[in-house]
Amino acid sequence: MSKVFLGGTCNESTWRDKIIPRLKIDYFNPVVDDWTPECQAEEERQKNEVCDIHLYVITPKMTGVFSIAEVTESAISHCGCRCVFCYTEEDETENSPTFTKAQCKSLEAVGRLVSKYGAVWCRTLDEVVEYLNSIKD
Repeated sequence: MSKVFLGGTCNESTWRDKIIPRLKIDYFNPVVDDWTPECQAEEERQKNEVCDIHLYVITPKMTGVFSIAEVTESAISHCGCRCVFCYTEEDETENSPTFTKAQCKSLEAVGRLVSKYGAVWCRTLDEVVEYLNSIKD
């Protein structure tokens, strides 16, 4: 049975809350209240041994860039999993930041790059849910 790793922007972004209730596929949500070495080890185990789909959603609440490296690695390495990429121009929360035009241009380039290596590039969270729910084991 397929399971999706919900990677990407954390920082109180609500994108996971928007898609989880709509998913018909098992998932691993790495977001926890208290990030410990055990949590990091479980995330790595889920990502590398359990989940056969890696989803990376990038929103303007992203403060670091590691998720961009993760989606790129996942797409290029074909680590025995499917890779799905999506970015949202807004975070859809009150007073949330937005990406600049230059940042959107860079994220479009990331989408083209990972697509070239076989990743699925979804343009909206609705497309993400539709794609994930279409996966048959």
